[in-house]
Amino acid sequence: MADWTASMQQTFEFYTVDPISWADKDRVTSITECTIDRNQEDTLGSARFTTSENFDECYIRTYLVVNQNGVTEKFPLGTYLVQTPETKFDGRMKTITMEAYTPLIELKDTKPPYGYTVLEGANVLSTAADIVEDITRVPAIRATAGDTINGSFMADFDNDTWLSFLTDLISNASFHFDLDELGRILFAPNQRAESMQPVWTFDDGNSSILYPEVTLQRDLYGIPNVVEVLYSNDEGFAFARVENNDESSPVSIPTRGRRVVHRVTNPDDLTNPSQAVINNYAEELLRELSSLEYTINYSHGYCPVRVGDCVMFNYDRADLKGIKAIVKSQSIKCSTGCQVSETATFNTRLWG
Repeated sequence: MADWTASMQQTFEFYTVDPISWADKDRVTSITECTIDRNQEDTLGSARFTTSENFDECYIRTYLVVNQNGVTEKFPLGTYLVQTPETKFDGRMKTITMEAYTPLIELKDTKPPYGYTVLEGANVLSTAADIVEDITRVPAIRATAGDTINGSFMADFDNDTWLSFLTDLISNASFHFDLDELGRILFAPNQRAESMQPVWTFDDGNSSILYPEVTLQRDLYGIPNVVEVLYSNDEGFAFARVENNDESSPVSIPTRGRRVVHRVTNPDDLTNPSQAVINNYAEELLRELSSLEYTINYSHGYCPVRVGDCVMFNYDRADLKGIKAIVKSQSIKCSTGCQVSETATFNTRLWG
């Protein structure tokens, strides 16, 4: 297995993909540049290829080829459907730039038929995997969970694509779509950041592959320091108000010098609550809303970190010590050094 912190030779290879077997088909040697973007948007990313050869619509798979200590290994970086070429000619040379999309585009480009319904009692993940295999050419890696549909689940004829319908369906089992580097569709469980373990640590040491420039952003806008809850019905009403007056909190009333109020009327999850329940609800809500999200933008040499992974920062020079963050997006430049520009986020509790 490659040591990503040590020196190595890196090259890149590109192959068309047989949509039936999902295996590599023909090697492509005309691609001169490639950038792969991974994110958490609906189709989970895209890619861009620069080539001197025009392609019909096809899947292209990219590999990072590593030679280290006399051992050569190939690591897939992504599999994307080429659809939109743009050709430029400068008088001497023709350059073609191709936009490409993840295999989830096959679900986004099609729609459920009128009245399509998953019946009550159906297993959520098995049903979703069956639909993926029926609608697309893409292999689905099945996951197992016992969750079933509670009541019928009907597609919105006007607005749903298969992708949006299935995304909503698997959320009933607390799962979401993912992709592996071979382009296979995965069903991944939703996880809380606190329960995740880091898959990689970025630090100051000589073995670190982290580039020195790191940007840290935070946004206090909209974080309240007062919560008001009002509940009323035919029998009367109850009201609670909780304030953050902690001088050590950066969003408190004393620190800000002003009040930022969040008000809730008749919360859906309360039924005929007592005054004590209303008080507790207001306090818990202020605690929940008093969370600040930090965004870290940084770059590093390639290592097997994926969007959705947890990473650890022990980067003293940037005052990031013992920080667990979740990777939200990546842009991989397939050239010498295989630089990955990455964004990750973490949250800090500001009160309570």
